[in-house]
Amino acid sequence: MNFIEELRWRGMLHNMMPGIEEELQKGKVTGYIGFDPTAPSMTIGNYVQIMLLTLFQRAGHQPIVLMGGATGRIGDPSGKDKERELKTTDELDSNLAFQVKQMEKFINFTEGDNKAMLVNNLDFYKQMNVLDFLRDVGKTLTVNYMKSKDSVKKRLDSEDGGEGMSFTEFSYQLLQGYDFQCLYDQNNCILQMGGSDQWGNITSGTEFIRRNVGGKAYAITTPLLTKADGTKFGKSEQGNIWLDGKMTSPYSFYQFWLNCDDKDLPKFLRYFTLKSKEEVEALEVEYATNPQGLKKILAEELTVRIHSQEDFDKAVEISALLFAKKEQFMEITESDLEKIPYISLQQSLLSEDLNIIDLLNTHTGVFPSNTEVRTAMKSNAVGINKDKITDTTLIINESHLLFGKYLLVDNGKKKRQLIKFV
Repeated sequence: MNFIEELRWRGMLHNMMPGIEEELQKGKVTGYIGFDPTAPSMTIGNYVQIMLLTLFQRAGHQPIVLMGGATGRIGDPSGKDKERELKTTDELDSNLAFQVKQMEKFINFTEGDNKAMLVNNLDFYKQMNVLDFLRDVGKTLTVNYMKSKDSVKKRLDSEDGGEGMSFTEFSYQLLQGYDFQCLYDQNNCILQMGGSDQWGNITSGTEFIRRNVGGKAYAITTPLLTKADGTKFGKSEQGNIWLDGKMTSPYSFYQFWLNCDDKDLPKFLRYFTLKSKEEVEALEVEYATNPQGLKKILAEELTVRIHSQEDFDKAVEISALLFAKKEQFMEITESDLEKIPYISLQQSLLSEDLNIIDLLNTHTGVFPSNTEVRTAMKSNAVGINKDKITDTTLIINESHLLFGKYLLVDNGKKKRQLIKFV
């Protein structure tokens, strides 16, 4: 596999420094991507970069996963319009340990001459005092150079609505640059990859290597993946799509791909499948008039890879139950319902004149506002246990519950939410 050509046909190449294509053609290259543990799990957005490392490794090169035990304590200002809230060290350490386990599922760290390496950048700094940092790291780049980077410039430019930034976040660029230098010195790593918003930080690293050790290093970035409606990829109405099954259930993960916009499908397929170019192009021809069929293929591949075959099978089973016709649905058992992700509410709410609109907005967030609940009901898009509901004054009571505790809400043709009263 030619790594650069692979990125090109997938639409995953945004920018690269001159010379890296030739270096990759000479033989095995070591390259890295950094991941800061600022969340308890990785998200589908992070998986774009995991795919980049996967394709890099499949092309015969050696990936380094750099976990940000140090940089996570600072916070990357890239793409942020205001200062991050700092996480506690205990929280960051816990996040990092969990994300390492996730990485070990997705990247090959055990077999072959190009097995991946796992590095924690806290090791670069834990013995360094502030004076050493200022002398050995801080002297490398000028303030003017650092201010020219987009991640900094947008925050400092009052004409762009910039709110300024602390010295802490301003120094992030130095840390990421020094990370690259350390990996170059210790692991002969000549390439850093990342999203297009990382270009400034990555090229700062190539400057570190050029100025401090007289070496030559390179950068490759991917486009930031957004959806057809312009929203950030990986976000749903309920929030992030997490790679942890406890935070985003395999069923919800599977449904995310089934319900993606038809316009997003070609991009999502090329970014996330491990199928070859020839296989993808053949599928695109075969399913040219049946995008839903192609979505099912992608949803299966990703649910099995991110979760498991068993989780995929359960997701398909749950989907069949939730989207069945009423006569089929009424044959559902309590054990069937126990397989379905649900929102939990207190039984006591049923004795408080629980209005259907309050249930679907205030208490569960199935709809983001009362107005949207009313609009959906007027258009016959809301159902309770497969019965259409148009009465906005309906009071929910125990007579509406299945097995004395469950309520299935239909929100249009594609969305279902189970509510359990406990």
